[in-house]
Amino acid sequence: MTVPQPDLQPERSSGAQDRGPLVLALPKGRILKAVTPLLDEAGMAPSPDCLGDDSRKLRFPTQNPNLDVVRVRSFDVATFVASGGAHVGICGADVLMEFDYPEIYAPLDLGIGGCRVSVAQPSSLPHDPQEWARWSEVRVATKYPAITRRFFAARGINANIVHLHGAMELAPMLGLSRLIVDLVDTGSTLRANGLREVETITHITSRLIVNRTALKTRPEEISAIINGFRSAMEAAPSAAQKIKAEQSS
Repeated sequence: MTVPQPDLQPERSSGAQDRGPLVLALPKGRILKAVTPLLDEAGMAPSPDCLGDDSRKLRFPTQNPNLDVVRVRSFDVATFVASGGAHVGICGADVLMEFDYPEIYAPLDLGIGGCRVSVAQPSSLPHDPQEWARWSEVRVATKYPAITRRFFAARGINANIVHLHGAMELAPMLGLSRLIVDLVDTGSTLRANGLREVETITHITSRLIVNRTALKTRPEEISAIINGFRSAMEAAPSAAQKIKAEQSS
């Protein structure tokens, strides 16, 4: 008697690649606030509860009936897009550099969320590039292990990573690391915790990112989203002024 074998083929995902509204992944926090004028100008503004802090919802309709937005952690946007959970997203270049997903295409620099990834150390310590040249290893606290390893490897230094997701500034004062690598905007948090920026690894802005498979399977719809953002950026100066005002507030 022949025993039927179970079907070992995985079930087809019912994710964002299926027909239905496109999904745009937006990061929570200051980038969401900064990108709002662009979304308004492009006719993609999400429902008001997306922009508030009271709603527990994570998926929202927009002015465009063929587009929904999902609100996720900034570090997760690239993962949602790369895995096909979202067709498009808005993501900091730091996240793209850290994960380097081949499934992602980044066609547009939105010019918002400007900051930098930098190396910082206790203000009490001197920064001597000649001393760095003598190091073979250094302990660094960061949420960017890949970026950090590449930066120090280019200088012949092995970065021994203390992988943290926040409060990097505590690491040197508590003896966890000599240096930290983190996002820096004004530097006020560093100064408040006795640290100073000593090297800039890269300057960061936010990018519009696209899932490559979605671009092939739904090219007209994805191109319309890209062109909508591009047109919004090229629109009347009022849109740019709104963006600057949002970033400075």
